[in-house]
Formats: sequence, structure tokens, C-alpha cells
Amino acid sequence: MMWLSPETMLQLSIVLPVLATAGIIAAGSYPNIREAISITAGLLLLYLVVNLYMALDNGAIVSVLWLEPLPGLAIKFRIEALGVMFSLIAGFLWPVTTIYSIGYMRAHNEPHQTRFYACFAIAITCVMGVAYADNLFTLFVFYEFLTLSTYPLVTHAGTEKARQGGRVYLGLLLGTSIVFFLLAIIGTWLLAGTLDFVHGGVFGNEPSSYVLGVLLVLFVFGIGKAAIMPFHRWLPAAMVAPTPVSALLHAVAVVKAGVFTLLKVVVFIFGIDLVGILPTTQGLLYLAGASVLLASLIAMRQDNLKARLAYSTISQLNYITIGALLATGTSLTGSAMHIVMHAFGKITLFFCAGAILTAAHQTEISRMQGLGRQMPITMTAFFIGSLSIIGVPPTGGSWSKWYLMMATLETGQWILMAVLMLSALLNVAYLLPIPIRAFLPAKSAQTFSTGIKEAPLLSLIALSITALGCVALFLFPQSLHELVNAILNAPGLNHGP
Repeated sequence: MMWLSPETMLQLSIVLPVLATAGIIAAGSYPNIREAISITAGLLLLYLVVNLYMALDNGAIVSVLWLEPLPGLAIKFRIEALGVMFSLIAGFLWPVTTIYSIGYMRAHNEPHQTRFYACFAIAITCVMGVAYADNLFTLFVFYEFLTLSTYPLVTHAGTEKARQGGRVYLGLLLGTSIVFFLLAIIGTWLLAGTLDFVHGGVFGNEPSSYVLGVLLVLFVFGIGKAAIMPFHRWLPAAMVAPTPVSALLHAVAVVKAGVFTLLKVVVFIFGIDLVGILPTTQGLLYLAGASVLLASLIAMRQDNLKARLAYSTISQLNYITIGALLATGTSLTGSAMHIVMHAFGKITLFFCAGAILTAAHQTEISRMQGLGRQMPITMTAFFIGSLSIIGVPPTGGSWSKWYLMMATLETGQWILMAVLMLSALLNVAYLLPIPIRAFLPAKSAQTFSTGIKEAPLLSLIALSITALGCVALFLFPQSLHELVNAILNAPGLNHGP
């Protein structure tokens, strides 16, 4: 594909998963072929996004206009550093998650596997559309399709509990989008006359800071996928889905689309200089800080492993929100890096949760003592993922949390600094006891000493890759740091309305 132009590769990265969906459906009666198509498409997508990253690194300005249904409202795409970073996450983790899913879905004899892989591929198309969107209109279209495409995955089991979880999922995400996000987009159009992403923001000196402050509130609440409280309940409700879907929601697609969108709005709609002086910013910062602590406290009370991880995700997403709203170079560096670090750490933890369910048929943390001796690879990976979420060496999460902590010092936000420090202690309290207990001798009432082996090989390969990724991001953060710096400098993005 080296002969393809960057513009063609940009379009292929969006279209390829849809083409894969057609192949997956056509090969539905032949599982090996169906899953080979999924993995092949994932590897091809990774190749495309790596080439787009290289094109950006070489200074290329790549944009594509698909259609313009109304003047000023265009479906248009462009590569820039933040979008490339997001696409690299999804491009790498899609084939890894597919490998994991094959082991998991076959071990559980899950029904409707063709539908699962097809909806998964459509969701990746939506992620690529969000990542490369060149304006709020394009982003909103793909953001909404992402919600709709993942709904069948959330309700995959078909039980009443799954349908109820799906209703909460769909209701909250569509509700916040229509009531707040769409209203914010309309307000931006009326105030700025454009929906294009412009480095430094689109607003001149005319709008009142109070009006823009209200607009920022609408954006923060409207981007429900970022899971700021009180619009967070969709995330725990979605845990009724199979574990590979939970991994998709938390690491590859949905929540990452939320915090990515928030960063795009801060950097390219408001501009970091403006966000820092708006009258509502401080209140939103405190709300995000409260969400960090409350979600951590709720996580500590959960005995169900996936529920604990879900509330952990809510807490970690609000780290990114805090970094975005602090609106400094250091804080945005921390936020952007934390998107990547959290993706690898949390997907590792969910992969491990699924492996435990597959091999030991356990979902409750209180029943996992002694399990590590029978599943050493899984529980070691869980330990590494936990360290990254906590933010300590030798895992990548330490870099992003360092930048976020430095940002609170730079801006004199002592309360938020205390929140981040306390949250780190809470992370230790609700994550580390899980692998530690697992490697302690089991109580006499438990029988993990016989019969239990590791999860299927494909699942083990996937969780080992992501666990090693957590360590690699600590040892080799330079390329990511350079990409994040390119977000702040945004070369070639001052294209205006």
C-alpha cells in the first residue's frame, strides 16, 4: 500500500472496517474465515494509521471532503496529532482485542458471534470517523453512530438484565447528546459562524465570557461518554456485556471517544487560553475532582470485579477531564498521555477479568484468594495493569499522572492536587489487594488447587501483549511525548473557517 496517497489511506482507514463487516457477515457460517477477516482487517488498519502517523511526522497536511449537505456543514476529515494518537490506540488494540475475543467467545460458546464481530468492526469505523473529524458536525455524526453501533454489543446476552443495561446505556448517551451536546454545537455555530476545528479556538472577542462559560458546561455534560457525574450511570450499566465488549467500551472506543472529544473541544473550539478564564471552569474542575473521589470510593465497595473496574474507569476519565479544564500545556500533555496509558492499563484488567471468568468461573473478588497460583500469567498481568492505573513505575501511567500533578502545582490548584494524591491511595486500596490475595494461599473452603488452568491461549497472548505495553510505555515514552507536543503546537491546523 506504499503507493497509496495519504488522502487515500485516510479514507481507507475509515472505510476498511465497514468492508470487513461485509466479509464477516458473508463468512458467518465459517468461524475460522470470519475471525481471520477480523484479524486481517485489524492489522491492515494498524498499517494505515501508522503510515498516517508517519505522514504527519513528515509535515504532511492531509484532508478529505466527502460531502457538504448544507453550506458550512461538511463531512470532512483531516489528520492532526490528537486524532492520529486516538487512531493509533484503536488501530493497535482492535486486532489484539479480536485475538482475545476468539479465545473468550469460543470458550463460552457465545451465541451470535457473527453479529458481535460485525458490530465491533462498525464501532471501529465510527472511532476512525471521530478521530479524523475536521469539524464538530462530522465528529457529532460519528459520535452518535458509535453509540448506536455498540448498543447491540451491550445487549449481546439477550437477557432482561442485558436489555435493561442497554436501555440505560442508550438513554443516557443519546439523552446527553441531544439535550446538551447538540445544543452546544448549535450555540457554537451561532456565536462563531463555523464548526471547524481551529487551533486556538473559533471565538473572537464578541461573545460574553458568561455565555461561553455556559457553552462549556453544555459541552462537558453533553459529552456523556466522558462519564462525569451525574451522567455516569451508563458505564456500570453496560457491564452486563461480555468482557471483550467491556474492553471495547473502556479502552478502545467509547469512553476514549468521550475524553478525546472533550480535548478537541478545549483545544480547537475554545482554545486553552480562553478555557482558563471562563467563570464556569472552576466549578467544572471541582465537579470532575468530586467524580474522581466518589467513583473511587464506590469502586472500593464493589465485590464484583467488572463493577469495580467500571467505577475505576469513571474515576480515571475524570483525571483526563481535569487536565483538559486546567488548560495548560502541562495539563493537556498529562490528559493526552493518560488516554493512552489508561487504554493499555484498563484493557489489561478487563482481559484478566474475562480470563478469570473463563477459567475459574469467578466474578466476585472475595472468592479469588489463592487463584494466582493456578493462573500466574493472568494475575501477574493484572498486577502490572493495576500499577499503571495507580500510576507508579515501571508502568506508563506514572508519566501521565506526573504531568497532571505538576499541572495542579503550576496553576495553584491545591485542592485538586490533594484530590489526585488521595485518589492514587484509593487506587491502591481497591486494585492491589486483588492480585496480592490471589497469590496468597487459598482458604480451606476454596478449592483453587485443582482443575483450574489458565484461560485459552489466544486470550493469554492478548492480555500479555497489553501488559507488556504498559511497561513499554514507561520505558519508551519519547514518541508519545513528541506526538502530544505536536497536539499543542498543531502545525498546519490554522486553516480557519
